[in-house]
Amino acid sequence: MPIINNTKTDPNKILPMKYQWARQHYKNGVNNNWTPEEISMQKDVEQWKSRTVLSPTERRLILWNLGFFSTAESLTANNIVLSVYNHVTNPEARQYLLRQAYEEAVHTDTFIYCCDTLGLDPDEIYNMYETIPSIKEKDDFVVNLTQSVFDPNFTTDGVDNIQKFVRDLVGFYVIMEGIFFYAGFAMMLALKRQNKMIGIGEQFEYIMRDESIHLAFGCDLINTIRTEFPETWTPEFSAEIGTLIDQAVALEQRYAYDACPEGLLGINADQFAEYVEYIADRRLERLSLPKRYHRENPFPWMSQSTDLSKEKNFFETRVTEYQIGASLEWD
Repeated sequence: MPIINNTKTDPNKILPMKYQWARQHYKNGVNNNWTPEEISMQKDVEQWKSRTVLSPTERRLILWNLGFFSTAESLTANNIVLSVYNHVTNPEARQYLLRQAYEEAVHTDTFIYCCDTLGLDPDEIYNMYETIPSIKEKDDFVVNLTQSVFDPNFTTDGVDNIQKFVRDLVGFYVIMEGIFFYAGFAMMLALKRQNKMIGIGEQFEYIMRDESIHLAFGCDLINTIRTEFPETWTPEFSAEIGTLIDQAVALEQRYAYDACPEGLLGINADQFAEYVEYIADRRLERLSLPKRYHRENPFPWMSQSTDLSKEKNFFETRVTEYQIGASLEWD
């Protein structure tokens, strides 16, 4: 029985399971459970109010990343609930999608928490997807990939429709969560390495860990559809996916130069652009497609930044241990 187009599936009958990878991703998500209120923001408030700690470039970078992520998380959640869940008929995969939808809600709540704690103007933050061209272009790019699957009459019957559904999965899992998020992650974690906005940096570390599982699930879902419906993965379709990755990389690089034109201490905008290409090659490999950029990772510390099993001072913050950190890939 395939993972889609299985009319005989009883959505209430999860046992026996066919796709153990879906169950494992669900368990990994549970082990990563967190809420934004667990993370202290007191030092962030002090730094944000200070006139000397953060430069104008750094303040702008923080606002832009909050603006992009606040709407991108909502777009992703809507896609899961309104599109992907409807067309994935396997119960254990659906169980993971419910878990992911919850995590997207936590991420959305994180940006509400950050805005409220820092006293930011919510209209400014949440309208950046309309007012900042390089943010709008990224959101529009993903939304345009998924127009047809939001049609209430859409089905995944036939090669053409399965390809449309896979484009949706590539758009949100590989491009939005797997490429469009990563320059922003690197910027915010680079600030954290300078002991600036530590609370927001830790929020982004938690989000990045969640996103790595979302990406892994999405790639497993795409690869399963490819295996079960091999007639859909034609050379032409493979080339189309490669072209979409190229376009996504160009959009994310434009965002990187716009959001951080002067770079940060020890890091320049060119390195953020190189990191996007490095990340894109990792995504292509995960889909069994050839590398296109052949970049080395300019930020090897990004993997270390998401190792949240480190010890913490009991009197400063709640100790949070992840159980399965060694099994996940962060880049």
